[in-house]
Amino acid sequence: MGFGSFDQICNRTALPICSVVGAINQTSVFQRGVVPQCYARSVELANTMIFQIGNAFVQFGGLILFLIIIFNVRAKYTAIGRTEMLNFMYLMIGLLVSSLIVDCGVAPPSSATYAYFVALQIGVASSCCICLLFNGILCFQFWEDGTRKSMWTLRFLCFGWFAVNFIVAIITFKSWNTALDFRKTTLLFVLAYVINALILAVYVVSQIVLVIFALDSYWPLGAVCLGVFFFVAGQLLTYAFSEEICRGASHYIDGIFFGSVCNIFAVMMIYKYWDMITSDDLEFSVANVEQVVNEFGNGAPGGAGPAGVYDEKRSSMFF
Repeated sequence: MGFGSFDQICNRTALPICSVVGAINQTSVFQRGVVPQCYARSVELANTMIFQIGNAFVQFGGLILFLIIIFNVRAKYTAIGRTEMLNFMYLMIGLLVSSLIVDCGVAPPSSATYAYFVALQIGVASSCCICLLFNGILCFQFWEDGTRKSMWTLRFLCFGWFAVNFIVAIITFKSWNTALDFRKTTLLFVLAYVINALILAVYVVSQIVLVIFALDSYWPLGAVCLGVFFFVAGQLLTYAFSEEICRGASHYIDGIFFGSVCNIFAVMMIYKYWDMITSDDLEFSVANVEQVVNEFGNGAPGGAGPAGVYDEKRSSMFF
């Protein structure tokens, strides 16, 4: 049980990947998979077995919340990085849907398609990480946001990183290569955990630098710190304290439940941070100009209505 092995993680937490990686030892009664010491009990509903029922409610709530966030992002027509942030939120919805499939037993662990859905979840999660980093670097305005070049670069990066993680995961789960199989998971561990963690760390550092050296207000730094707090707390509750939570809750929930809640809060803080640093765009000015034009005629200084009053109102909106 060395570096890159999921045995110790899966002994404490019932992650979806634990059903498709190596057994605890060579003499295990299971040919594949690591059974945790404690896991949330399943519920039978309409002759259907549902796993992680508490986590399912959290993820359904997260879907509704992310749809509301997407509506708010779409309403900020002139915000910097609006299209790129929408792309990140769409990926987060894809991650929630894939998590529902593997966490709640839509694709049972015994099915032939389960490994593909687990690999899909890992790939989409990795794609979310690289998309978030792209959004963070975009805030420095090294290139124009929302352009065809920006969007295709983002799509290429997201799809490329998704493909790398998905291919490595499915080859590992299916043992299609002698160097990678369900007991040799070092490469998968490095890609899915180590590199993605470094990507998220680079994003956080870049946004702290942006707030300190480029913005006039330090309030967005609070959203960044809260996002980091919720993310770290979610990882600790999922990987370190899941067994204790499971035993304390009599097997009704485990650390994955609280980890999902914290991850959703972390994404909320990402949106809040983006909303705070793009709050001074021109969308309200455009709306006010339209209101003034409707009130004073055609809007031209020489048109219907008192031109002097229009000029005074128009200038007061921007100065």
